[in-house]
Parts: sequence; C-alpha cells; structure tokens
Amino acid sequence: MGNILTDIQEKYRHGSICLKFIYINIGIFIATYILNLIFLLFNTPLTIWRWFELPADILTFLRQPWSIITYMFMHANLLHLAFNMLWLWAFGRLFLIFFSSRHFRGVYFLGGLCGGLLYILSYNIFPYFSEAVYSAMMVGASASILAITVAVAVREPEYQVNLMFIGRIRLKYVALIMVIADIMLIVSQNAGGHIAHLGGALAGWWFAAALAKGHDVTAWINKCINWLTEGWAHLTAPRKPKMEVHYGKHQKDYDFNARKKAQSDEIDRILDKLKQSGYDSLTAEEKKRLFDAGRK
Repeated sequence: MGNILTDIQEKYRHGSICLKFIYINIGIFIATYILNLIFLLFNTPLTIWRWFELPADILTFLRQPWSIITYMFMHANLLHLAFNMLWLWAFGRLFLIFFSSRHFRGVYFLGGLCGGLLYILSYNIFPYFSEAVYSAMMVGASASILAITVAVAVREPEYQVNLMFIGRIRLKYVALIMVIADIMLIVSQNAGGHIAHLGGALAGWWFAAALAKGHDVTAWINKCINWLTEGWAHLTAPRKPKMEVHYGKHQKDYDFNARKKAQSDEIDRILDKLKQSGYDSLTAEEKKRLFDAGRK
C-alpha cells in the first residue's frame, strides 16, 4: 500500500498540470465517497457536501460563495467522473501543445467560473426554471473542460483528432457539435449542466481570442492562485531558528581586523608608489607611515 501511495505521489509531482488536475478531481471524489459511505452505514447521511455544491438560488449562493470554486472539483457519481476525466485527459494534453501550464490552470478556473455564473443567472432570469431554482444544485468539471476544448479549437480550428465511432474530425467541428448539443439540451433534465457548458465554452473562446491579441484574461486568476499558494507555503514552512548575535569581544575582533586590513592596503599602495616613482615621490605622511610599519 505504501508503495502505491508513493508511486501516486511521484506521478503527481512529476506529471503535467493536466494530470495533476485529474488526480485532484479523483482524490476529492474518493474522499467524499468514502465519508458518505461511512456515515450511511451509521444511518446518518452526510449533508455537509451541499455546502460545496453550487446552488442556483442567489441567496443560498451568497451564504456559500466558495461553492463557485469547489463545485468544479466534485462529481455526482463514478460515471460522471470517468467521462469528465477522459475528456479532460484527451483535450487537456492537446491544450498543452499550444498553450502553457499556467494557461491551463487559468482556463480551467475561468471556464468553471463563467459556467457557474451563467447557470445561476439563467435559473434566476428565465421563468422556465422558477420552480427548480430553490432546490437546484450543480457539480462537475464539465464547464472547465469545455473551456479548455473550445480554447484549443479557436487556436487551431483545422487540427484533426480521432474520435471513437466518428474517426478523424477537425477541432472546429468538435466544438461546434458540443455547443449545438448543449443549446438543444438546455430544457432537458440536466439543464443546469448544459447551461454551464455554454458558459465554459464562452470562456474558452474569450481566452483564445483575447490571447491572440496579446491579452491574457486568466492572468488575474493565476495571480490569485500564486498569492494563495505562496501564502500557504509560507505558513506551513518550518521556522528557522533565529540567529543570536553576540557583540563585545567578537565585535572588537572584527573592528581590529578591519583596521589591520586597511593599514596593510595603505602600506601596499605606498610600496607600489615607491617602486614606480622612487622615494622622493612620497609625501611626508607616506614616508612616516612606511617608517612606522618598518619598526613593527
């Protein structure tokens, strides 16, 4: 068991940013599943996870604003997780061919944020969702993954990929099919998920289009993440013992050595002058210092 955990840690440490995010999603799913299972065995369902799911109701969201981040790392079931992670692995690796790891991290969060906000706005604006708005909750990394997929499609629309049962297809058609499918399924049972997908797709397009013009819309996200991680690293880093500084004898020794070196440098300068220009070129003060040094 120890070897397995060590291998996982090594793969996480040396893996790509895409693999790291997959590991995080899987790790959170396993942890929540085990905790839920334990509490169910004692007939006490664990309802705390609702605090990490994204609510459609605005007032509920204001009581748990962190859920706009946490929801994009949680999944409803194993099939939901498996499908999303396979999609993230396929298009995440492709994303890293054309963009950086820093961009991957930023687009993942940007897609999740845009998808979550569009989901909340839609449920509170359109009367169609009025009956479901107070009970609707959302989890999943789909919006983030759609942002990554669309960003690659905007960057390299003619790039071809192999899809199961379909064959080779250009990225622009992959993105177009996904967006059209989500629009058609807005009024389905998983309406919130498909609305979030569209928000993620818009985020991916926004990122790629802006970056082509030299503007990185994910820069602020990465700055926030860096600030948080650096702050956490500072808090958890072992404190170094303060160095005690003792004055007195050591300070006197330092001052004595400094004076000795200055005197030695001055004598060396006078001797160099003596060799080059002769004894008559020395000033009275230089002659005195040379004489005093010869007596020591």
